[in-house]
Formats: sequence, structure tokens, C-alpha cells
Amino acid sequence: MHVFQAFILGIIEGITEFLPISSTGHLIIANHILNIPETEFVKSFDIIIQLGAILAVVVLYLKKILANVPTFKKVAFAFIPTAIIGFVLYPFIKSFLLGNIMIVATALLVGGIIMIALELYWRNSMRLENAITYKRAGLVGIFQTLAVIPGVSRSGATIIGGLILGIPRETIVEFSFLLAIPTMAAATGFDLMKTGFAFTTNEYLLLSVGFITSFVTALIAIKVFLNFIKNHTFIGFGIYRIIVGILILLFLV
Repeated sequence: MHVFQAFILGIIEGITEFLPISSTGHLIIANHILNIPETEFVKSFDIIIQLGAILAVVVLYLKKILANVPTFKKVAFAFIPTAIIGFVLYPFIKSFLLGNIMIVATALLVGGIIMIALELYWRNSMRLENAITYKRAGLVGIFQTLAVIPGVSRSGATIIGGLILGIPRETIVEFSFLLAIPTMAAATGFDLMKTGFAFTTNEYLLLSVGFITSFVTALIAIKVFLNFIKNHTFIGFGIYRIIVGILILLFLV
């Protein structure tokens, strides 16, 4: 991997982390297109730079987090299912799931279809509940565990779960942003612990470039996404997922 490739991957991560289209899936696709070898460092890189995007959430929502401790307690509660699944399945996730382009394509296709179906057929009959209770938070957390599969999308899984539970778009999107903080911090910390910080000087440089780039890009992407969902559904994202999934099957598998 070169510095320019790390820069490109950082931009992709920053844009896609909070959109329901799978940042991990897009990083895997980009690695294939850029002919980046599937090494252990590259897998760690794809995990670690996500923390840069999450740091953008901390910066943008710090006051809200500090002022609303009960909400973050619910976020912590929602994180528990992912913590358990991630800890138990870490070897399987990193050795088999990460880098598997067929799994990414399938997850993008299926997720896109579900997203469109949810918007077209289920949404109008739902009774909206603005409040996120501990029960709803826990259920959203269970939905998030599906995101260990590349291509599912962490934000996509939590948003779809929230919509199924009748939580309004803006409410579940913001909750998804906050849930990303402990989720990605834990994922990055656990991976660093497993790798023992055993990176070369050049690899630390690449990580720094990807981290900073994803942070700056995410600052912009979060604001744009929040404005977008005020007047739009998730159907466009569902269509995008299906198109990308088909393109992967046609040209990359």
C-alpha cells in the first residue's frame, strides 16, 4: 500500500461510515480495484481508520453526549450484543469474512432489497415512537451484530432495525452515530491488542494518513447525511446497494 492509496481509502471510509451502504464493504472493493494485497496489515488498516471517522462523531456530538448521560447509557447497553459477538467471532471475522468479495456483494444486494421493501411496504403502517427505551436500544444493538458481515453496513443494520421498531429516521440515525463510538473504539482497540501494535514506521504513516483523512471527510459527510434524510427516504441507498452488488458479481468475483 502507498500513501496515495491510504489517502483514497481514508476518503472512502469517511464518506461511507455513516451511510447505510457499508464502509467495510467499500474498503474491500477499493482494495480489489487498487490491487492492494490482502495482508494482515491491510485488514487492520481497514478496521483502524474507521476510528478516525468515529472521532468526527465525538467532536460533533460531545456537548450532546455530556449533557445527556441517560442516552449514552442506552448506547452502552445497545453495544453489549456487538461486544459479545465481536469478541467470540473475531478470529473468524478477520480470517474469513474480511476481504471476501462474494460475501460483500451478497450482503449489499440483500440489504438493498430489504431497505427498499421497508420503505415501500412497511413504513406507512408503522406507529412512530421518538423515545428510544432500553428495550429498543437492546434490539437495535442486536441488529448491529449483523454488521460483522462485510457489506451489511453497521449504520445500515442499526437504521433498518430502528425503522422496523418504528423509530423516526432522524432519531435512529443520530442514535446510530452515537452507537458507532463504543463499537468502533472497541473494534480498533481489540485489533491493536491482537496485533500488538506490531507495525513498521511506514505502516504507521499509512495508518496516520488514512485516519486523518477519514476524520476530516466524516465531519463533512455526517452533516450532509443529516440534512439529506430530513427530506428523503433510504430508497436511493437501497438502489445503490443493489447496483454495486451486481457490478461486483459481474466484474470482481
